[in-house]
Amino acid sequence: MVVLDSDGSVEWAIGDSDLPIFPRSCNKPIQGLGMVRLGLRIEGPQLAVAVASHSGEPFHLEAVRAILAGSGLGESDLQTPPDFPLDETARVEYLRAGLNKSPVAMNCSGKHAAMLATCVVNGWPTASYRDPDHPLQRALASTFSKAVGEPIVATGVDGCGAPLFSASLCGLARAFRTLIVARPGSPERRVADAIIAFPEYVSGSRRDEAALLRALPGAIAKAGAEACYAVALPDGRAVALKVDDGHPRARPVVMAAVLARMGLDSEAVRATGDAPLLGGTAEVGRLRSAL
Repeated sequence: MVVLDSDGSVEWAIGDSDLPIFPRSCNKPIQGLGMVRLGLRIEGPQLAVAVASHSGEPFHLEAVRAILAGSGLGESDLQTPPDFPLDETARVEYLRAGLNKSPVAMNCSGKHAAMLATCVVNGWPTASYRDPDHPLQRALASTFSKAVGEPIVATGVDGCGAPLFSASLCGLARAFRTLIVARPGSPERRVADAIIAFPEYVSGSRRDEAALLRALPGAIAKAGAEACYAVALPDGRAVALKVDDGHPRARPVVMAAVLARMGLDSEAVRATGDAPLLGGTAEVGRLRSAL
């Protein structure tokens, strides 16, 4: 875990915040930055869902389809693995409608739709857009490395099949800070503004990340698999954390505790880290941070 001060210096850290990790979907806003720099012409909800791990609610799927349609593409062009919506309520509604797993319902489909749209803008092939040697992925890697301020020491394959770039927690926090402090109208600020204005599109209407963004006006945040989480505040401070065992249940609890230690101990922020433990249907305890 690392906390950056408003000037970008390390204020405090726990553990080895310079060790390279795979931040998983915390990388998406930085990948979104790369796509905007490459000429991706989307704004608002569409840009927000492009950097999302969305819940698969109807408004998410509509935004993804709009990105594809705007580039003359369709759902068949997506190379996300077929899946059901991430959100339980949305998944139940999806199944009741008689729908099967689909690429558009997979939580990374917004990123993939934006990658395809970026290929169309630049005249690049769309069938191979996930290939690490594709000009899109090479350009995104370059932007990513510059944003985190360090070389990419490893490139993996994310759960959605797209390339996954490594970064340290310090680098991840630096990149999020870069987005929040950027000048108005810049590619960095366009990504930040989409996240700020449309938090439900970046995650989902019932997700803790959206609740945290509503509790912190002007902030940006993105969670990732394996219990990664990054937040940048309007004053330029930034946080990046990863829970070592990868279990997501501790992620919002720890982030709420970190923000409280930073002086943001509001009832709304505390609520995002509220994690009751159930024994059957009865509450038998609570998950608490040791910070």
